[in-house]
Amino acid sequence: MAQPLHRVALAALVAAALAAPAWADSTSSASSAASQSVGSISGSIERSSNSSSGDRNVAEGEYRIIEVAEVAGQPGTQRLTLQAVKPAGAATDEFFLYVPQPVVEQGKLAAGGLVLARQKPYGLEFAHAKTLKGFFMALKDEWYRELQTRPVSL
Repeated sequence: MAQPLHRVALAALVAAALAAPAWADSTSSASSAASQSVGSISGSIERSSNSSSGDRNVAEGEYRIIEVAEVAGQPGTQRLTLQAVKPAGAATDEFFLYVPQPVVEQGKLAAGGLVLARQKPYGLEFAHAKTLKGFFMALKDEWYRELQTRPVSL
């Protein structure tokens, strides 16, 4: 069964944009490179206990990195605590973004930095607020599943 053209185009775009990141070694494939800076929303975003909502919805806008921490039991994963610079409501809009260690190192992400969350049809893009250079994409789960590599037998 053929995949919808827009999903195939997105997969090709993501793979091409991420095919040669600085942290990839010469044995890495484009799909493993893409997995370094792409994740699913359900696996990458979690509301903090300070948040007014338990869902994974994140408003578009600017966020300050409050903390960068290792994740216990998940070697190679970092948890960014992000807080809205201008919260939409009265409550503090805060959430956790889980990203691979190379994303933190390559993106030079640190406490005090500003990031921008932008809604896309396929998920959320996270970029440096000043340069607008993207460093991570949290794809909607149905889109993320389409990017998973599957063995093909000929």
